[in-house]
Amino acid sequence: MSTNDIIDAEVKSSDVVLFMKGTPQVPMCGFSGQVVQILDYIGVPYKGVNVLENAEIRQGIKDYSNWPTIPQLYVKGEFVGGCDITREMFQSGELQQFFIDKGIALAKAGA
Repeated sequence: MSTNDIIDAEVKSSDVVLFMKGTPQVPMCGFSGQVVQILDYIGVPYKGVNVLENAEIRQGIKDYSNWPTIPQLYVKGEFVGGCDITREMFQSGELQQFFIDKGIALAKAGA
């Protein structure tokens, strides 16, 4: 399997996938930590992929999405964005609606 195939399989392995530095339990950069906080706050189940464990995945995800930074959020196989886009969508309520529109339940009331 090529790196691109591995990434493609990860992206499609869960409804919500976050390619990040570190893990959801222990983010290793502030930007990854912010996205984890947002996802945890609104109560969306997601899979974290630690790009620090594999240099090929770390570079490959940038090529896969044509997006230069990590973290990267994918919903139902679709690239949503990095930290800034995710934060802006969350603050406007657009992210929560996006999840609802994609059929992903939010666990937190009022999210």
